Amino acid sequence: MTSSLQQKLNSFYRIAENDIVPQLLVKTAPIETDSPTIRSTAEKLVSGVRSQKLKAISIENFLQTYDLGSQEGLALMCLAEAYLRVPDLDTQTALIKDKVGSVDWAQNIGKANSLLVNLATLGLSTTDSVLHWGLDKNGFTAAIGSVTRKLSEPVIRTAVGQAMKILGHQFVLGESINDALKKAASAERRGYRHSYDMLGEGAKTAADAERYFQSYQAALEAIATCRNGHDIYGQPSISVKLSAIHPRYELLQKDRVFAELYPKVLALCLAAKKHDIALTIDAEESDRLEISLEIIDKLSQEPELKEWNGLGLAVQAYQKRAYAVIEYLIDLGKTHNRRLCVRLVKGAYWDMEIKKTQERGLSDYPVFTRKVNTDVSYFACADLMLKHTKEIYPQFATHNAYTAAAIMQLAKKYNADFEFQRLHGMGEKLYAQIVNQGIPCRIYAPVGEHKDLLAYLVRRLLENGANSSFVNKIHDPATPIEELLMDPLTQAKNHDAHHNDAIPYPKDMLQPSRVNSRGFDLGDSVVVAALEEYVAKFANTLPLTNSITPAGGKVIKINDPANPEQDVSITPQLNEQDLKNCLDLASAAYPSWSKTTPSFRAKILETLAKKLDENYEELMAILIYEGGKTYADTIAEIREAIDFCTYYANQARSLMGMAIPLPGPTGERNELSLHGRGVVACISPWNFPLAIFLGQIAAALVTGNTVLAKPAQQTPTIARRAIELAYEAGVPRDVLHYCPSSGKTVGDIVLTDSRIAGVAFTGSTDVAWTINQTLAARRSAITPLIAETGGINAMIVDSSALTEQVVSDIIISAFQSAGQRCSALRLLFLQDDIADKTIEMLKGAVAELKLGHTSQASSDIGCVIDANAQKELQDHVDWLKDNAQLLIEAKLPPSKGSFFAPQAWLLSDASQLNKEVFGPIVHIVRFKANELANVIDTINNKGFGLTLGLHSRIEETVDFVRQHAHVGNFYVNRSMIGAVVGVQPFGGEGLSGTGPKAGGPHYLLRFVHERTFTQDTTAAGGNATLLASVG
Repeated sequence: MTSSLQQKLNSFYRIAENDIVPQLLVKTAPIETDSPTIRSTAEKLVSGVRSQKLKAISIENFLQTYDLGSQEGLALMCLAEAYLRVPDLDTQTALIKDKVGSVDWAQNIGKANSLLVNLATLGLSTTDSVLHWGLDKNGFTAAIGSVTRKLSEPVIRTAVGQAMKILGHQFVLGESINDALKKAASAERRGYRHSYDMLGEGAKTAADAERYFQSYQAALEAIATCRNGHDIYGQPSISVKLSAIHPRYELLQKDRVFAELYPKVLALCLAAKKHDIALTIDAEESDRLEISLEIIDKLSQEPELKEWNGLGLAVQAYQKRAYAVIEYLIDLGKTHNRRLCVRLVKGAYWDMEIKKTQERGLSDYPVFTRKVNTDVSYFACADLMLKHTKEIYPQFATHNAYTAAAIMQLAKKYNADFEFQRLHGMGEKLYAQIVNQGIPCRIYAPVGEHKDLLAYLVRRLLENGANSSFVNKIHDPATPIEELLMDPLTQAKNHDAHHNDAIPYPKDMLQPSRVNSRGFDLGDSVVVAALEEYVAKFANTLPLTNSITPAGGKVIKINDPANPEQDVSITPQLNEQDLKNCLDLASAAYPSWSKTTPSFRAKILETLAKKLDENYEELMAILIYEGGKTYADTIAEIREAIDFCTYYANQARSLMGMAIPLPGPTGERNELSLHGRGVVACISPWNFPLAIFLGQIAAALVTGNTVLAKPAQQTPTIARRAIELAYEAGVPRDVLHYCPSSGKTVGDIVLTDSRIAGVAFTGSTDVAWTINQTLAARRSAITPLIAETGGINAMIVDSSALTEQVVSDIIISAFQSAGQRCSALRLLFLQDDIADKTIEMLKGAVAELKLGHTSQASSDIGCVIDANAQKELQDHVDWLKDNAQLLIEAKLPPSKGSFFAPQAWLLSDASQLNKEVFGPIVHIVRFKANELANVIDTINNKGFGLTLGLHSRIEETVDFVRQHAHVGNFYVNRSMIGAVVGVQPFGGEGLSGTGPKAGGPHYLLRFVHERTFTQDTTAAGGNATLLASVG
C-alpha cells in the first residue's frame, strides 16, 4: 500500500461524522433514492413478503415474537449463547432456571404466526412453570403447571436443548461442508448461489488456527465437486475469516502475520483458483482493516494468482473509511489488471466498536453513530462500485427491501452486472421475488457444529433483532409500509447534526464527572510507527540527569530492567537533613496553601493534566525504559494519571467549594466545611510509578495539604519528571517536595515527625503494618493512614462461561504488566467440567505471547522490575516444584534482562497459597459445580479482599458471589485489572487496604478535617425570618 493511499485511508479513519456525511451525500446525488420507481419497487417487495406465509419455523418468526430488547428476547439470546456449550447437567439446569424461570413466557403464547414457534413458546412456558410452579396464578399457566410439575429435570434439559438446536438450524446450513452442500442443492435449483463460511470465531491457539485452516482447505475441495458450469461468479464460493486461521491476526504482530498467516491465505487462494472458485476475506473489527488491505494488496501482486478474478473482500459500510476503501480496491484492480469481488455489508461489530473507542479514549468513532448515516455510506459505495465493474464485481448484502430496490434501479442505470447476498435463514421471502426476476442472489451460509456458532449467532440476533431492524419490521403488520419506505438520504439531509447526541464523543462520555483522557490507537500503523520512532530516538538521550534534587550525597543509578547495560538515570538520594529541610518548608508553606480556594487548586491540577498530555510520548518512553512497561501499559498509566488530576479537581470543587448548609431550629445557622490537614507524606510503588504517585499527590494538594512525595527506589525518573510538570503547572516548590530516599530513612525522619498529618501509601501489607506502627507510636495527633495493599486475587470460572473469553481474560488479568499489578489474578478456580478444556486453550494461548523489550510495540509482556523481584519469583517456583504441578510456561526471550516466564501451576488445594506472589504466576485449583459456597469461603478466609473475577452466564451465581465475597472490586465476565478513575474506584478491604477507594467519590474526604459552624442568628434580637413567614 502506498504511503499516500495509507494517509488517505487514515484521514477518514476517525473523521468527524459532521464532516464525512456531507461529503458522502454529495456522492449519492446520482442515486435518486426518493424516485417513484424505487418506492414502487420497494413497496411491491414489502407487500410480497407480507403476503407470503412465513416458514413453519424461522428466525423471522422468533424475532417477530421476541423483541430482543425485551426480557424474553434477552433471555432467549442468553440461552442461545450459552446452553449448548455447557457440559454438565447441574449447570444446564441452573442456566435454564436462571434464564427461562425469570420470564413470563405465557404472555407470548399464540402471538406468533407459526405453530412451531407457539409450541416452542409453550415449551418455554412449561419449563418456567416446572421451575416456578405456584408463582403464577394465571389460569392457563397454572393449568400448564399442574401437568408439567410431573416432568423431570432431564425432560426439561432435553426440551430446551432441542429448542436451541432448532434455533441454531435457522442460521447454520449444515454441521459439515458435505451436509451443507446437500442442503444447498434445492436453493440452487431455484437460482441461488452460496458462499460457505466454516464457522470459527478468532483462534486463540495455533492448534485452533490449524484446525480451521484445514476445514477451509477441505471445504474448497468439497465445493469444487459442486461446480455447475457457470463462470466464476455463478459458482459456489467460500468466505474466510482470517482471525480464525491465525491467533495473532493484529497490526502489532504484522511481521508474524505475513510470515505465518499470509502463506496460508495464499495456499487457500491457489486452491480456489485451481477450481475457479471465488474466495472472499471476511470483514472484522476496524483495527484489522488496514492489515487485511495489505494482505489483499500482496495477493493481488502474486504471479501465481494472475488471471484469477475470484479474490474478494467484504467492506463494512458503517465504517467511515468504507468509500475510501472502495476507491483503494478500484485502484488495485486497475494497477494489477484484475477484477476483485467486493461484498458490501452494513457491518456486524457496531456495539463493540463504540465501546472499544470509548474505553481507549480515542479521538472519534471509526463507525457512524446513526443507522441512517450507514445507509448514506452504503449507497455512496454502491454507486461507486457499479460505476467500476471492470475492476469490481459488486456484491450487495442487504435484507432491506428499499435498499434492494435502489440497487436494482442503480444497476439498471449503469447496465452493471452484480449480485445480492443474504444470510442463510434471513430474507427468504424478499429474495424469492428478486431471484424470480433473474437477478442473482448468493446465500452466505455458515457451516459448523452448533457449539461453534454461538458468538456468531448472538451477533446476528443482535444485528437483526433490534426494533429498528428492517428484518424485524418487514414482517410486522403493525408497522405501516410507509415507515419502511422512508428515504435514508432525505432523512440524513434533514439532520441538523450528523453525529448522534445519544452517543457522546469519547472524550465526553464521563461528563460531568471529568473529561475522558486521550489514548493512542495501536491499531493504526501511522500512530504506532510514530511512537516507535520517538521511543527509539529517546534512547539516545539516556541517561537522564537530575534537575530538582540537591547534588552531592548518595546517588542511585537506574538501569533498564530489560537491558541492564543501559543507564536510564542518575538520581541523588536525599539524606536525613535534606528530608528535615523539606519537612520544614512544607510545614511553613501549609498555612498559605490551605487558604487558597479549592477552585484555584483544582485549576492547577487541570493544568497539570494538560502538561501530562502535552508530554505524553516522553512519559511513555521513560516508563518503557525505566519500568519495563509495554506501549499499552504506558498509555493506560498516563491516562490514569491525567484522570486522577481531572477527577479530583472536579471532586474538590464539589466537596470544598462551599460550606454545606445543615438543618436546624429556626434562628440558627449550621454549616459543615472541609479543610486541609497539614503536611501529607505520599509513598508510592514502582508498579504504577506515575499514576499512583500523582494520584496520591493530586488528592493531597487539591484538598489544601502540602506534600512530601517519596517515589519507589526503582522508578525515581518518571516521578521526578511528574514533579517537574507539576511545578510548571503552578504548584509552588515549597508546597510539593520530591523526596527520593530509602524507605528506612523516610520512616525514621518523616513518619516519626508529629507535623505529618496524613500518610497515603501503596505497597505491600508488611510495609503498611510498619507504617501503621510507626504512626501509632508517636505521642501526637492520631494520623490517618490511607493504605492500598495487595491481595491473593481470585477468579472463578463456571461451565457456562465462554472458554475463549475466559482465556483472554486470564492472560490479561494474570500476565499483563508481567503480573505486577495489585489487582492481578493469582488464584484461578476452574469448574472441573471445563478445567481440562480451559487449561489446554490457555496453554496454547500463552505459547502465542511475545516476551521482549517493550520498546518494540509488538512485545506483549516485558520483564519484571529488577533482579530481586526475579529472584523472589524463582524462589516461589522452586517451592512450587515440590508442591504443585507445572501446567504452562511461556518461552523466555534471549536477554540479560530480568524476564520471568508467565506460567500456571495446579495446586491440590487453595490452602497451599497464603501469600501474594507479585509476578506472572497463576495458581489453578479445580472445584465441583456444587462447591461454589466453599470456594467463596476459601477466598474470604485468606484475609485479603482486593479484586475478584467471575465468569458465568448465570445471574443467580453472580448475585450469590456478590453478596458473599468480601472484596473491594468484583468483575464479572471481563478481566479483573484496569480500574478506571471515577468508573471503578479501586481499593480493597481486610489485608488489602484501609479505604477509601482511590479514584472514588469518598477518597478526598480522608485528606481533610471537617469543621462545623453554628451561629445563633437571633442573638442581636428578633427572628426576622420566622416573623416574615407568619401568614
